[in-house]
Amino acid sequence: MDKNYDVIIAGAGPVGCVMAERFASVMNWKVLLIDKRDHVAGNCFDKQHDSGLLIHRYGPHYFRSNNKDLIDYLSQFTDWIPGNYYVKSSTNGELYPFPINLLTLRQFFKKPDLNAETAQQLLEEKRIPIENPANSEEFVLSRVGREMYEAFYLGYTLKQWAIHPKDLAPSVCGRIPVRLNEDERYVDHKYQLTPALGFTEMFKKMIDHPNIDLQLETDFNQIRHTVKPTKATIYTGPIDEYFDYKFGKLPWRSLEFEFKEESKEFSQPCVQINYPNDHDYTRTVEIKHVTGQKHRHTVISYEYPRAEGDPYYPIPMEENHHLYERYRTLAEQETKENDVFFCGRLAEYKYYNTDEVMELALKTFNTIKGKHGN
Repeated sequence: MDKNYDVIIAGAGPVGCVMAERFASVMNWKVLLIDKRDHVAGNCFDKQHDSGLLIHRYGPHYFRSNNKDLIDYLSQFTDWIPGNYYVKSSTNGELYPFPINLLTLRQFFKKPDLNAETAQQLLEEKRIPIENPANSEEFVLSRVGREMYEAFYLGYTLKQWAIHPKDLAPSVCGRIPVRLNEDERYVDHKYQLTPALGFTEMFKKMIDHPNIDLQLETDFNQIRHTVKPTKATIYTGPIDEYFDYKFGKLPWRSLEFEFKEESKEFSQPCVQINYPNDHDYTRTVEIKHVTGQKHRHTVISYEYPRAEGDPYYPIPMEENHHLYERYRTLAEQETKENDVFFCGRLAEYKYYNTDEVMELALKTFNTIKGKHGN
């Protein structure tokens, strides 16, 4: 391994790939990009199933953004197809549009004539007045009332987190909108797209640069004391691991996936179905609805929340936030003294959507660029 690098980037996920490309292209820096897995793209990794269909190995990634500059940047490395992001929730033996919208309200309360105004009045009757919700349960009850809370939120949250919503921060369920129109889309963003050939191909093209050396199946601890960059280190792994768990481990929620091929063109009416009250899995995903592939078979992924395994979701509880803050203080000192920059979901113990984490990577790059007088 060449030991003369300007920057080392630990983690070849969205953050690592974006920053590697920027350092190589804009700064003309020599970059060592490593990842402990055997592939790039992090949890955005998609690959070909035995059937020939593209699957999202670590759960569905629904790319959306309101940032045209980000779309323009990524368009250097991919063409796009529309993101067909529609979700339904299975409860009471029926499939309901989700997030909750006017169509959901009409179906759930069996009031086919509801409009925006009468739906608002209905929710005012159903909701429990809680001025400052202190947790996720109170937050949902204050928006849609107990019936919809128990039908759509309670069971799903218990499965996903193994923690009651009353013990989780309001933000957990607060990310899910409630709409008083007929918009069934999963998200509201202006740009809802997916890379035409998949996320992995986009990130591979992004880091295909003579200034970037990629080293897979390489743990940061294997090289951190032997390969010293001349300018900076970007660390995107778990922050507690970097500091050898000095204050203890930060808790994460993990996932396990089961992929089943079916000999039919489509199995579901949309890409994702949530199961808040049935089964051990939380949702089934038929990503073929998004990738647009033509194939006589389909593949369904079943998603099972787990307490152990790869870290997926930081658990938003006050004590965990306090523990992270202790590590963040060490990280700030490490940045100041040794030019180690902590960036991304694992390094910041924070849930980010894919567009958000790439924006963060570009912002961090610009900070480092400015520091070096460019």
